[in-house]
Amino acid sequence: MHKNRTILLVEDDAVDAMTVRRAFKDLRINNHLHHAENGEVALAWLRDPKKELPCLILLDLNMPRMNGIEFLHEAKADECLRKIPVVVLTTSEEEQDKTQSFNLGVAGYMLKPVDYVQFIEVVRTIDMYWTLSKLASTECIHDE
Repeated sequence: MHKNRTILLVEDDAVDAMTVRRAFKDLRINNHLHHAENGEVALAWLRDPKKELPCLILLDLNMPRMNGIEFLHEAKADECLRKIPVVVLTTSEEEQDKTQSFNLGVAGYMLKPVDYVQFIEVVRTIDMYWTLSKLASTECIHDE
C-alpha cells in the first residue's frame, strides 16, 4: 500500500483484527496498522490533531456503540476525513448494507471469507489496488 502510511482497521472482533494483522505480516505489508474497536474510537483517533491521517480505512459494519454505517455518515460529513478511502471488510451480504455503503462513498466492499487462504487473497487484492492507485491527498489541518 502507500509506504509508511498508517492503515486504520475499525473492527470489534479481536480474532478478525488478529487475522488482518497476520495477513499483513504474511503478505509483507509494512504499513502500520492501527486498530480501533468501533466507530466512536476510530473517529476520536482520526480527529486527534497529533495523529497523521491514514492512507486507508478498513471498516467492519457490524460493531457495537457505533456501527460501520454510522461511522461512514460521520466520517464522510467531515471535510478532513471524507477523502480517506474506506474499504468495507465485513461478513454482511445484505444488499441494504452494500447500497448504503456505496451511497456513503466507500471505495470497495469486500466480504470476509472464513477460510484464511481466501482471506489472504482478499487482503492481497486490497493491497494491490491501493498500491497501484494514485490517491488524492488526505492531508488536512486539524482545528485545535
